[in-house]
Amino acid sequence: MSIYLRTEKIVPEWTDYNGYMNLAFYIHLFDQGWDVLLDKFDMGRESAKIQKRSTFAVESHTKYIQEVREGDEVDINLLFLDRDSKRLIYQLEIFHKAKNYRAATTEVCSLYVNLDTRKVTEIEERKLFLIDDYISKNKEKYDPEKFFLLDKLKK
Repeated sequence: MSIYLRTEKIVPEWTDYNGYMNLAFYIHLFDQGWDVLLDKFDMGRESAKIQKRSTFAVESHTKYIQEVREGDEVDINLLFLDRDSKRLIYQLEIFHKAKNYRAATTEVCSLYVNLDTRKVTEIEERKLFLIDDYISKNKEKYDPEKFFLLDKLKK
């Protein structure tokens, strides 16, 4: 099982001369899915603009499993999420809607950053509550892949 975040249609400018989506756009789609979660945790665009706090991806592991083509619709889903006071570890998948297969997965370690100082900072209590509440309500839906980055959390 996984947690649906959003759907995207593969557009021509995302494909390469082989007729499939270019690897850079897999990362783009994963980032779009992550933005859905950041908005839920008050850590997205508005947080960056107003509160001067955001997340920076510092490490990732991506698997390209099966190709997608122009016109295909894919879902971006959450497979796993955990955190400590400064880091978020998450796994996402790109899932082909019509053909019902997992096209790619990524696992990412993101740091919470004060944009004024460009330094890692602790996540505010209110945001930790939002994240923990989300994890608590959804952890039974998690379907994680093999972990590569989970040991980055300092619990």
